[in-house]
Amino acid sequence: MWLPALLLAGLCTAAVAAVAGPAAGRRATAAPLTVVDDTGQRITLTAPASRLVSLAPGATEMLFAAGAGDRIIATVEYSDEPAAAHLVPRIGDVIAIDMERLVALRPDVAVVWPGGGNIAQIEQIGRIGIPLYRQQVNTLADLPASIRRLGVLAGTSADAERSARELEARLARLSRLYESKQPPTVLLEVWNHPIYTVGGTHIMSDALRICGARNVFSDLHELGPAVDIEAVVARNPDIIIAASPPGAGAGWAADWQRFRTLRAVRNNKVIPFEDQRLTRLGPSVVDATEGLCKVLAGAR
Repeated sequence: MWLPALLLAGLCTAAVAAVAGPAAGRRATAAPLTVVDDTGQRITLTAPASRLVSLAPGATEMLFAAGAGDRIIATVEYSDEPAAAHLVPRIGDVIAIDMERLVALRPDVAVVWPGGGNIAQIEQIGRIGIPLYRQQVNTLADLPASIRRLGVLAGTSADAERSARELEARLARLSRLYESKQPPTVLLEVWNHPIYTVGGTHIMSDALRICGARNVFSDLHELGPAVDIEAVVARNPDIIIAASPPGAGAGWAADWQRFRTLRAVRNNKVIPFEDQRLTRLGPSVVDATEGLCKVLAGAR
């Protein structure tokens, strides 16, 4: 049944208070734990979080990497990395969650993605008294530090440290292996009608850099700008990567054959790439990046 937002907020606040009161009394003697999230904001808990709700697929994957997968009591749709994440109950998606179910779960912390999702709902969660931990990565190099901070949040620092070091080693190896003094320019096409690409601040643009290539639209500040064919022709990329959904890559690549003036088309360097992990904001993006590097190396 629908309830007005103010009434729902009041019910949620009462439920949180009823649950938190006895727990706070039981843990009153514990030393407080202050954690700094990825945006620099501090949250203070009475103990490491043992009941976590993850409200973004990337955050879910990062929590598993930090050794805290068994502490996630609910998440959102499309949280499918790693495979064990499929077993975690869903309470909505990044756009909207079931607030009554969230409160009934009595989470210690809600891990949210400040770069997307329903900002108004995230703010509402904070207002009803559930601590918010903001998990955000903007570059591949951000992943290890973000995992370490989640380890502090959940009291799993030893596991988090192992994962972070492994990622650091992999990224260093990729950088050494694919470093290029003359990086080719690449259009990373993430949608075809209209053409969408990624700007220079997107993590996928950083993946190109790790692979020894340069995003031909790296000067754009929008995360996912739309570009017209005239702009693509003017920049004339060396390679076009059709980063499509599974099964669509060949069709996206074929669409470019009409534009024979493009260097990438003339040289047969329009390449389908269907690994959806490249869009992830968790460790699996490194797996996809390694695949992308191999594709780009073969196109040079």
